[in-house]
Amino acid sequence: MSIAETIQSKVAELNPQHIELLNESHMHAGPATDSHFKLVLVSEAFDGLRAVARHQKVYALLKDELAGPVHALALHLYTPQEWLSANVPASPNCQGGH
Repeated sequence: MSIAETIQSKVAELNPQHIELLNESHMHAGPATDSHFKLVLVSEAFDGLRAVARHQKVYALLKDELAGPVHALALHLYTPQEWLSANVPASPNCQGGH
C-alpha cells in the first residue's frame, strides 16, 4: 500500500464527507517522492473542536507516517458547515524547491 493510500485509509476513521489528498513532493527540494502532502478533510468529527484539536486528532491517526516517510503534511480541516464557504489556500513552493 502506498503512503497516500495508507493516509486515506487511516483518516477514513473520521468518516469524511470530503477528502482530498495531494502529493506535493514535487514542489520541494530533495529526492523524496512521497514526503510532502496536503490533506483537505471535511468531517462532522471536527464539530465543536478548535483548529489545534482537529490537527491533534489527525496527527494521532497518522503518527507512524509522520514519524517516518512523511516530512510535511499541510492540513485543511473543516466541518461540513464550514466547507460550504471554505477557500482552501494553495500551498507555497519550498524555499529550496524546484
